[in-house]
Amino acid sequence: MAKNPSGFREFLRKRIVALKRKPQNIPLLVLGIAFLYYSLNLTSISNTTAKINTAGMGLSGFAAMLFSILSLVAFMNAFPHRKKVNVPMLVIMFVMVGIVIYADVHYAGSISAAINRAENPIDPTGVNSYITTATTVLRVHIVILCVALGLTALLPVYTKLLRSINTNIDVEGNGGMEAIDISGEDA
Repeated sequence: MAKNPSGFREFLRKRIVALKRKPQNIPLLVLGIAFLYYSLNLTSISNTTAKINTAGMGLSGFAAMLFSILSLVAFMNAFPHRKKVNVPMLVIMFVMVGIVIYADVHYAGSISAAINRAENPIDPTGVNSYITTATTVLRVHIVILCVALGLTALLPVYTKLLRSINTNIDVEGNGGMEAIDISGEDA
């Protein structure tokens, strides 16, 4: 039983057609990846908050989680099905992602201050290695969010590029279409 060699090509063609119809799914996917990445690494963030516990760390972690979810909802409402872009919701989404980035930067700054303080600095190695993991998670989260913002801002540009891709299927036997008589007159 041999596989159809054009099966993968057809799958890829269908994915490109779906992206041509809804190119906003690309930045939505990246926002979803950012949310999942932060959510799945929340244990190291929470442990770091419990260990360092400076002013605003818990609130920053909460704000990052809350506004990550809300930015996804705002993004989905910014691009309703078969309607124009809802610009106010798009602006709200950009503001929420900006708040998440600010919360991550504030949290990373609190970690840096706790590691580098003069009296009783916290060692981020050994038992406290989750602090280093939390710092890495925050940096990667910020980068993913910036990529999502860039993809959202450049949506009109790559929408035109996606639409220029030829996804037509060459069907055999369509070459003689002009020879068909559709006038309805009997010969």
